[in-house]
Amino acid sequence: MPKKGGKHADMEKNGPAQCKRAKVEAACSPSVMSFENPDSLFGSLISPIKQEVFFREYWEQKPLLVQRNDPLLAAYYQSLFQLSDLKELCSRGLYYGRDLNICRCVNGKKKVLNKEGKVNYMQLKKDFDQKKATIQFHQPQRFKEELWKIQEKLECYFGSLVGSNVYMTPQGSQGLPPHYDDVEVFILQLEGEKHWRLYKPTVHLAREYNVESEDRIGNPTHEFILKPGDLLYFPRGTIHQADTPPGISYSTHVTISTYQNNSWGDFLLDAIPGLVFDTAKEDVALRTSIPRKLLMQVDTADSTKKLSSLLRRLADRLENTRELRSSDMKKDFIMNRLPPCLGCDSNALTPGGKFPKIDSKIRLQFRDHAIITVEPDQENSDEICREMVYVYHSLKNRRETHMMGTEDDTANEEGTPQAHGLRFPLSYLDALKQIWHSSTVNVKELNLASDEEKENLALSLWTECLIEVI
Repeated sequence: MPKKGGKHADMEKNGPAQCKRAKVEAACSPSVMSFENPDSLFGSLISPIKQEVFFREYWEQKPLLVQRNDPLLAAYYQSLFQLSDLKELCSRGLYYGRDLNICRCVNGKKKVLNKEGKVNYMQLKKDFDQKKATIQFHQPQRFKEELWKIQEKLECYFGSLVGSNVYMTPQGSQGLPPHYDDVEVFILQLEGEKHWRLYKPTVHLAREYNVESEDRIGNPTHEFILKPGDLLYFPRGTIHQADTPPGISYSTHVTISTYQNNSWGDFLLDAIPGLVFDTAKEDVALRTSIPRKLLMQVDTADSTKKLSSLLRRLADRLENTRELRSSDMKKDFIMNRLPPCLGCDSNALTPGGKFPKIDSKIRLQFRDHAIITVEPDQENSDEICREMVYVYHSLKNRRETHMMGTEDDTANEEGTPQAHGLRFPLSYLDALKQIWHSSTVNVKELNLASDEEKENLALSLWTECLIEVI
């Protein structure tokens, strides 16, 4: 384990496993984060790397290390979360397990040192100072507005949930054993320094978290020190471990993660049932019975040829209609993502301004926070399956429960978070698409049969703060 000073510098010059291709020295000082839009935010996060370069050469392929010597950016990173913030946060009523974990890597295994119930700051400090335990703080965006701003913009950018954890590790200690994750990881070094080792994946683009033993992972492919203001990215499945070197009082970094269960495989699992249902309405081949006793057979190899044929028919339909509906994934994302971070302008989430009328011109707002889906009518108790258009949005989501499971007090009796949005007849779909695809649209030009329907649609969207009258 390298020590502070010269050995840190020598590690990347003379060490057996250098971070060569992945390492990028910042040629000029990058500015602090740009919140103008999701693209500019992500661009400032990975600066000076260009986004097209990042996705062509690094995303899901290999690690990227951006080392910066920028005091301004280092100070900004430190403001996101500091070890000294814990005392005040503990006074808000944190709980072990839910809000934070205390852990340490012992003999290649994670040892959890959590107590029961509410976190006591003095006990937490004692475990950190005396037991050299790492503090893993869960989802700090619930408490830190700047992280809320960053993660909300990243959720708009990726179209995927973005979570975070803060890790605070004392000197000469390591919190977690070598492991890989099922998420794309962006690490921002906030305080102190952290010694990292990355290893070749045993499972490329892994779908689950797993701990790996030292004797199985071989030598590091990359080894380096992160300092305040530095950024590290690596794909899911990348085996990694990190420690705070001796001589560094402690290290604080935030891990921002995304793309959990967000692969083509996940999308197909979500979309194929709807495709089969729609195709079976028109294609009698999918409505013919399966062979007698098929469900009783141990070996169904004889049916694979027929299944292959039916799958080709589904592919043909998809090619011809170019319509593939995601149902649960889209809804899950919009129901569980962060609401917009508006700061002092929270009144934007209260209906106001001009009232929409038939001669009004309207504009969609919070475009990244709303989706349109076509689903079976959830309020129809008849046997006839009728489809309706649903508009779901995240404007009323609560940051306090973001990425925390089903603790939201808006959950239903089964513990599932309630969706916020509107329900319309299928005949409203084209008009909704007009609004979504246009920068502005006149209410009277909406593709609906009557002026009453046009006004009702505009009023419904305005009431949910999804449109404004201009």
